[in-house]
Amino acid sequence: MISPGSDFQDRRAVIVSNRLPVTVTRKGGIIKVAPSVGGLATGLSSFHRSNDGLWVGWPGFSPGSQAIQEETEEILRNEQNCVPVYLSASDLKKYYNGFSNGTLWPLFHYFTTYCSYKISEWEAYKKVNQMFCRRLKEVVQPDDMVWIHDYHLLLLPELLRREVPDVTIGFFLHIPFPSMEIFRQLPWREEILNGMLGADLIGFHTYDYTRHFLSCLLRILGKEQSYGKLVVDNRMITVDTFPMGIDTEKFASASASPAVSIKKEHLLKKVKTEKIILSVDRLDFSKGIPERLKAFELFLDQYPQWQGRVTFIMLCVPSRTKVREYRMLKSEIDELVGRINGRFDTLEWLPILYMYRSLPFEELVSLYTSADLALVTPLRDGMNLVAKEYLACQSHTAKGALVLSETAGSAAELGEAILVNPNDLEMMAGAIARGLSLTDEEKKYSIDTMVDRLNKYNIYRWAEDFITTLTQTKENQVNSKQRFMVRQYEKKLQEKYQLADRRLLLLDYDGTLTSIRKRPDLANPDAELIELLAGLKNDSKNTVVIISGRDRETLTRWLSETGVDLVAEHGTWLRESSWESWKPTIEGLTDDWKQNVRPILDQFSIRTPGSFIEEKAHALVWHYRKSDPALGDLRAKELNDALHDILSGTDLQALPGRKVLEIKPVGVNKGRAAQHWLEKADIADSWDFILAMGDDLTDEDIFSIVPEYAWSIKVGLASYTRAGFFLESPDQTRKLLQNLEKS
Repeated sequence: MISPGSDFQDRRAVIVSNRLPVTVTRKGGIIKVAPSVGGLATGLSSFHRSNDGLWVGWPGFSPGSQAIQEETEEILRNEQNCVPVYLSASDLKKYYNGFSNGTLWPLFHYFTTYCSYKISEWEAYKKVNQMFCRRLKEVVQPDDMVWIHDYHLLLLPELLRREVPDVTIGFFLHIPFPSMEIFRQLPWREEILNGMLGADLIGFHTYDYTRHFLSCLLRILGKEQSYGKLVVDNRMITVDTFPMGIDTEKFASASASPAVSIKKEHLLKKVKTEKIILSVDRLDFSKGIPERLKAFELFLDQYPQWQGRVTFIMLCVPSRTKVREYRMLKSEIDELVGRINGRFDTLEWLPILYMYRSLPFEELVSLYTSADLALVTPLRDGMNLVAKEYLACQSHTAKGALVLSETAGSAAELGEAILVNPNDLEMMAGAIARGLSLTDEEKKYSIDTMVDRLNKYNIYRWAEDFITTLTQTKENQVNSKQRFMVRQYEKKLQEKYQLADRRLLLLDYDGTLTSIRKRPDLANPDAELIELLAGLKNDSKNTVVIISGRDRETLTRWLSETGVDLVAEHGTWLRESSWESWKPTIEGLTDDWKQNVRPILDQFSIRTPGSFIEEKAHALVWHYRKSDPALGDLRAKELNDALHDILSGTDLQALPGRKVLEIKPVGVNKGRAAQHWLEKADIADSWDFILAMGDDLTDEDIFSIVPEYAWSIKVGLASYTRAGFFLESPDQTRKLLQNLEKS
C-alpha cells in the first residue's frame, strides 16, 4: 500500500491508452458521449476520477471542423475528465491497423509469418506516439502520475520523459511480451525497448513475459538487472508482474439477477441438450478458434455417447473485418462450423450454435451461467479475462468446468482448471470429455478455489497494486538520489578536489574506465583515455593508481606511458611509476595448484560455448562474456560449486566478477593492494582527497578500507555496495574525471 503521509499518494493520475474509456458519436449535429464497458475502464475508474484525474486517448472518431473538435474536447473534459488525441484516417491505417496490429500484435503473439515490416508504418507509429506526447505535455504537470497502457504506445514513456523529466511514469503491457528469439526479429527492437525504459515501472501479466523482457534488455541492449531493477539515466527502474483481474462482484451479482435468470431460462428452452459448452472470443488468429472447432469435431468422433447430448455455443465478436487475414480466418471458421454441423446434426439436434456478433452484458452473463463447460483455448493470449468472467458467474452455482489453454496468461493463476495444449487436438478432445464428466464435488472445489483467488486479486486490487508499486519506486528513486552522482554532488566533489593538496585516485579499469568487452583484448585504452590518465598524473598533487584484474604484461603495455601507478591481478602485483619492476604483495606465491584446477575449467569451457580460460602469473580466470547470458550464469554457479570442495582447506579462493570467475590465493585482493598507498601518508601529511571507483565485487574490498571522508563510487547497478555513490556507466566515469582534470 501507499505509505501513509506519502508525498505521492495525493498525486493526480493521468491514464493514457489508445482509446478513451468512452464512445463518442455525432448524429444530427449533436455530440453524444457514452461510457465504454471494459475491464480496463472499470478498474481504473477510481484513479481516473480521483484528484481531478485525466484520461488521454483517441475518442474513436474524427470531428472534422475545428469548431466540432473544440466542442467535443470541451464536453469530454468537463463531463468525462478525458482529453482527446485526434487521429486522421491515414494515421489509423498505418499506425493502428499497420504497425500496431500488423507488426506488433502478431509478433508479440508469436505469429511471425503474419508480420509486416514497412518503414512507412513504423514512421506513422512514431508520429502518433509523438502526437500523444505533445498532448500530454499540454496537460501533464511534474507532480502527476502518468500510467501508459499497451502496445500502441511503446515509445511514449521515453518521449514523455524527455519533455517532463521528473514526472512519474508507469507502463503496462496487456499482451504477451515474446521471447528474445522472436522479439529480435523486429527491425526497430532497440527503439522499442528504449521507449519502454522511459517508464519508472514496467508491468506485465505474467512472470514469463517479465522474464522475456529482461532477457531482451540484457541480450539486445546489454542492460543488466538485479531482482527486476535496473538503472537507466541515473533512475532505478522496476520491472514486475501484475496479473490483471476483473470486477468479480459485478459478474457475480449479475449472474444472480432476475434479468439474467429470465434470459437464462429462455436460452435453456431453446437449447434442450443435457450439456452446454461455451466459447467467447474476439475474431483473431491468436484465439485458436479453428483448432478448437477441430478438437470439438474429434470429441464427437471419439466420444459418440455425447452426440445429441451437448451443444457448443460459439460466440465470435467481429474484429478488423477489413483486414485480409481476418476475412480469411472468418471464412475458415464458417466452413468448419458448416462441416461439423453437416456431419453430425439431426432433426432434433444442432451440434454448434454459432453467433458472429457482440452481445449485451446481461445476455453474455446468461451464457456464462448456463454453460456446463467453458472452452478458453487461445494459441497465445496476454491474460484472457473470459476465463475469469466465466468463473465469477459460476460462483453461486459452481456447476461448470473450465478447459484453459496453458498458453493463456490466466493459466498461471488458474491451475485448478483443466489445462491443455491448444495445438494438441487429442488432448483437447479428452479435456472436453473430462470436463463434462466431473462430479459436482470436483467442480465445486475447483470453482471455489479459483473464484476465491480472483476475489482477492480483482481489477481494483490489480490497479491499486500497480499504483502502489509505482509510488514506492518513485519514492525509492527520490530516497536513493543522494547516492547517484548527480550534478550537485559532482560539484561538491570538484570543490573538495580543488582545495586538496594531496589527492589519491584509486581506479578500476574494466567496467569503470572502459566498457566490458566480450574479448578482454578488445578493451585496450583509446587515445582519449590515455590522454585523460596522463593529464591527471601530470598534476603534482595527484597520485593515480589503476587497480585492475589484468595481468602485469597487459597493464605495462597499455598504461605505462601514462605514468600512473599500477596494480595487477586484483592485488597480486604492485608497481609505482618510479619503480623499475613489479613487486608481489605476498612473497612465496606459487602456481603448482593450477595443474589440479585447470582440468575443471577446461571441462566447463567445453560445456559452455564462448567461454575461455585466461592464465595469469598466480591466477586462473574463467571468462564467459561471449557465452549465452543465461547459460553462462548457470555454468558459473555450477563451476563455483564444483570448486568449493576442491579449494576447501587450501589457500585459494574462487572470486566471482563481471562475467568471470577467478581462482587466486586467499589474502590477495584490491583492498590490500590499495593499503600500500593509503599507508604511505603519515598522520602529519595525510591524503586530503581520496577517490575510489570500481564496478564489481572485487572493488568492494577497496570501498571497505578507504576512510569515511573518501569519495567511493560504484559504476553500474548493484543490489549491495559499500560505495557511497553510483555512476551508471564508464562514459560517466570519464566525464567525471575529465571535469576534475580541467578544474
